[in-house]
Amino acid sequence: MAILKIARMGHPILRAVAAPIDDPTAPEIAVLAEDMIDTMHDASGTGLAAPQIHMPMRMVIFTVYPERDRSEGGEGTGVPLTVLINPEIEPLSDEKELGWEGCLSIPGMMGEVPRFTHIRYWAYDLDGQRFEQEATGFHARVVQHECDHLDGILYPYRIEDMSRFGFSEELTRRGPQTRSDENLGEDQ
Repeated sequence: MAILKIARMGHPILRAVAAPIDDPTAPEIAVLAEDMIDTMHDASGTGLAAPQIHMPMRMVIFTVYPERDRSEGGEGTGVPLTVLINPEIEPLSDEKELGWEGCLSIPGMMGEVPRFTHIRYWAYDLDGQRFEQEATGFHARVVQHECDHLDGILYPYRIEDMSRFGFSEELTRRGPQTRSDENLGEDQ
């Protein structure tokens, strides 16, 4: 287990499309997953994609902590630590919702990003088993954010109103924003 260096915005690996993983059960994939988990926890993150730790592979990890789930209008049950290998996403409605996002590859900043509110995703786990899951709310947002990394997309590319992007410290210090008087969320 190791804590790995996180690539920051501007590094070319974050703009590239990641390659599929041929064998999800390979021992090196399990080691990579453990290292990603350690790195995510060390950085106090909610999710991490392999390209963020300089590995151009289609793998992400994430969790939704119960407190965050509750604060985002969910049931407060959260989502346990999950590994997605070669994930695919399908929106289940056209409805999108704006929400604040941060990223371990863009430290200290946040922006308001539209995301689908209801998705289904498929992926392989570390045992090579394909599974599917529906997600709504913050769970759906996290999966979309992390899977964007696999296609070389960072959340600022999706921001529609750049006045809603800036340093977290500045945005939170000003309190509720004028658009809808919402409170800003924490970094992902």
